[in-house]
Amino acid sequence: MKNLFRGQTISLVTCGLILSSTMSFGADSIDAAFKEGKASGSLALYGEKYDNKGGDKDTGFGNGNATVAFETGSFYGLSAKAEFKGNLKLGEVEHNDHDNEYLNNSLMTEAYIKYATEGFSLTAGRQAIDLEWLGDYNEAVVAAITAIPDTTIVLGFANRQAESGIDLSEDFEDINDNKGAYVLDVKYAGFDGVELNPYFYTAPDALDWYGLKATFTTDYFGAIAHYAASSVDNSVGVEDGSIGHVELNTEVAGLSAGVGYIKTDKDGGVELMGVAGDNINPFDDGNYVYVADARTVYGFLGYTIADVELGALYGQTTYGSNDDKESELNLTAAYPITETLTASILYGDVNAEVSGNDYNKVLASVEYTF
Repeated sequence: MKNLFRGQTISLVTCGLILSSTMSFGADSIDAAFKEGKASGSLALYGEKYDNKGGDKDTGFGNGNATVAFETGSFYGLSAKAEFKGNLKLGEVEHNDHDNEYLNNSLMTEAYIKYATEGFSLTAGRQAIDLEWLGDYNEAVVAAITAIPDTTIVLGFANRQAESGIDLSEDFEDINDNKGAYVLDVKYAGFDGVELNPYFYTAPDALDWYGLKATFTTDYFGAIAHYAASSVDNSVGVEDGSIGHVELNTEVAGLSAGVGYIKTDKDGGVELMGVAGDNINPFDDGNYVYVADARTVYGFLGYTIADVELGALYGQTTYGSNDDKESELNLTAAYPITETLTASILYGDVNAEVSGNDYNKVLASVEYTF
């Protein structure tokens, strides 16, 4: 239920790993590997408008986005990929509204070399990653093992990261002062309808964090149980933190629904854990979900009618010793005009009961992919 537009081009690491486990050596020459390569990309128009009710000026902008990527075929297990993204300002409400979100006009988001054989792959360079606490584009080295039945093991190191999509573009910046972060992520699906995902991250001289996520799935019912905790280095000046998340969901006759609860500890919260990516916060914003002593309750509905995918999410976060509150409503709709052309819109309304920083927003896009 997160932002429809942010990170649409980010691919799941595990998808590539599963595919790589069945790869052959492919082309018989380097020239053939390039000839057998595939080009892909997208063209998109995006716009957003924020109506700030607390006295701040309204903001908004329009943007044109183009993505071009090329991935070679495999030559003795080796392949390579490059991806470029470019952005064009199409207007803004206030000066620098666009430039505050797009720190560059163009960015090479992916540039990697991968070696893949049955049950193993190793990818080095700029690449898209989607793990529980590591996402977006990273300069990284990632190894994956799928040789063990029903198991995917990911070992990785990332030291620079950027977020780039049709709604924003960042420059690559150091993670943990270029000391980076290491990750061990394991997914086990050997039990019928159950996936277990234990993981461990460490950012040297900053913090370690670890957790276990269990996902249960049946024909009509699903559940998520997730717990994570951090151990912070004394020099950082932040308390250790933890977070728990439970969700119950169902899908019947095209209607999906669910309710969830998220709670952080009273001392440290988990904002440090989420600086390189996160997947627990269900909202488009959710400004206080990860702060210390936050309790979030949410519910969502989804339905598809005449090919239009509709979604609604509402929740409230209570945080701090004074039980301050912020509520958020997200309404979404997506329509596939053709197989390759999609229109999407999101309406968000945030009510900050204590701070007075209330706002609503509309985000809209039309994207063609090839």
